[in-house]
Amino acid sequence: MNVLLKDTPRPVPDIPAYSPSGNECALFETAWTRQLPLLLKGPTGCGKTRFVSHMAARLGLPLSTVSCHDDLSAADLTGRYLLKGGDTVWVDGPLTRTVRQGGVCYLDEIVEARKDVAVVLHPLTDDRRILPLERTGEVLEAPSGFMLVVSYNPGYQNLLKALKPSTRQRFVAIEFDFLPKPQEIAVVATESGLDEAQVAPLVALAHRLRALKGHDLEEGVSTRLLVYCACLIDSGMTMREAVRAAMIEPLTDEPDVRAALLEIADAMIR
Repeated sequence: MNVLLKDTPRPVPDIPAYSPSGNECALFETAWTRQLPLLLKGPTGCGKTRFVSHMAARLGLPLSTVSCHDDLSAADLTGRYLLKGGDTVWVDGPLTRTVRQGGVCYLDEIVEARKDVAVVLHPLTDDRRILPLERTGEVLEAPSGFMLVVSYNPGYQNLLKALKPSTRQRFVAIEFDFLPKPQEIAVVATESGLDEAQVAPLVALAHRLRALKGHDLEEGVSTRLLVYCACLIDSGMTMREAVRAAMIEPLTDEPDVRAALLEIADAMIR
């Protein structure tokens, strides 16, 4: 793996911090070198987007990130004709630009996009590595420096928003989860500036609340929310106020559930 990285261009800006939990960095490097598309699976706020930013910077690759949503169509990714100064001109979308120029195109929460997006991605994620543009008549061949990365949260899947096997099996996949307690404490402390001793009870509370996922909560406390909470405390807010604002209120709108979560927090954090 080190041999493959010798000729890799290094970025000028700082590389975003990332704490690996396994061999995901080596797998990303190999997928990029062998021109393989990559699928990241894991809960909200566990570090998938930070991981992609870290690896793109580490490899010296431009990164284009698209946050997928219900109205995102294939045309939003490939491009469309627009009126400019009285003329109709073709404007590339983020996927087309990255295919032309090289780099990493990251589609976050791919299952949220409209179904026609999968049709566009399929020829890019097999041995053809092409992007047909029906409106311009072009067929773009992806350069060796192009990589497609997508992510989704399996916990939110349902019959209407599930990644089809025909799409999943076109990707090399990495499963993400929240870090072990000692590693998560170190990450939150580094990101927020708060002392690890003060971060430890916050992480313990987060693990307790994550155990409620699927019962009283749709989703557990993310590492992102932990960092927000620690930042509030580091800025002078009391721990109870910070926990409520960053770890309780974002999780639920139900008064009964909120009250129960606050009771758990009060019992664990003094």
